[in-house]
Amino acid sequence: MSALTSAPRRAGSSSPGIRRGEAAAGWLFTAPVLIILGVFLLVPVLMALWVSFSDWTGRGSPFSSNVGFVGLDNYAAVTTGGGLAERDFGTALRNNAWYVLLVVPLQTALSLFLAVLVNRAILRGRGLFRTAFYFPSVTSSVAITVLWLFLFSASGAVNQALSWFGINGPNWFSDPSGVVHNLLGAVGITSGPAFLTGNTMLGVSWWDWLAGPSVAMSAFILMAVFTTSGTFMLLFIAGLQNIGADVQEAAMMDGATGWQRFWRVTLPQLKPVLFTVLTLGLIGTWQVFDQIYTGTQGGPGKTTLTPAYLSYSSAFLSQQWGQGAAIAFVLFVIIVALTILQRFVLRDRPVSRRRLRQYEVPAQKGAKR
Repeated sequence: MSALTSAPRRAGSSSPGIRRGEAAAGWLFTAPVLIILGVFLLVPVLMALWVSFSDWTGRGSPFSSNVGFVGLDNYAAVTTGGGLAERDFGTALRNNAWYVLLVVPLQTALSLFLAVLVNRAILRGRGLFRTAFYFPSVTSSVAITVLWLFLFSASGAVNQALSWFGINGPNWFSDPSGVVHNLLGAVGITSGPAFLTGNTMLGVSWWDWLAGPSVAMSAFILMAVFTTSGTFMLLFIAGLQNIGADVQEAAMMDGATGWQRFWRVTLPQLKPVLFTVLTLGLIGTWQVFDQIYTGTQGGPGKTTLTPAYLSYSSAFLSQQWGQGAAIAFVLFVIIVALTILQRFVLRDRPVSRRRLRQYEVPAQKGAKR
């Protein structure tokens, strides 16, 4: 009897030791990655944060004694300074805001459409189509940008194709006019009302904020949709393949049409994938840099200038290292805030009582008899 009662005690006493050993082994295996991330990610971020609060000139160590603390001066220069730095930052935010506003919905809708298309069992050569749609995503962004410069030049293939329909295409990467302003000009509206032209935010008038993306930025928008939809298509395909066929069959038995099955059955089950795609798209579009650096360097007329490229040019070209770092951290705050807002909008909500009543089985008369 004593042997039977002592066995559980020995097993229980060895369990904490085993757990401590597993924890130590886990820390041992993850330590190299943590050290690498700390040295090459966390330390540079903290250094850049200090630079944004200092007057470092780019020479010597940013922690040397001749580098002074300036507080929020660098942040104030790009947000409330009233000079060229503020106006450039406002222009960059306007350009990037239109870029995000158009690219994220378009690439999400296109990638979902492609995923539904190539996920159909009756489609022949699905593997070929998946590879073809995904191929632009694995191609170098620099190579795609150079190709885009040729395609959208004044005498490029895009304008040649437009000429077949009698359309005189623009000189895409040299046209700074806003698309919305061009559409308004086509109906005779060439200037905005006084309350839009007379009021500014970040040194840019509200009329210019509503100008829409420039013609040059529109070409970059098309390129972003073309190159990123393939990647997000794979995420949607993975989500579609996790949806059981019995759910679709049940909806068909209830008489749901193809659109009703997609809108009421398929899309709600893709909500986690949709949140991932929207989050990655939001982060990627606010960080656009290499296409601008390779293509236009912010021109024409700073209509393709983005905060990421402005941070680079302020620090490495204008030697305003504090302002460049400040722009980077303001951009970081914008991305985090929009990601939290997106998570709040796409959160799971409880079913309302009004909708619950639709699924309640009405009590039959005389059921108590």
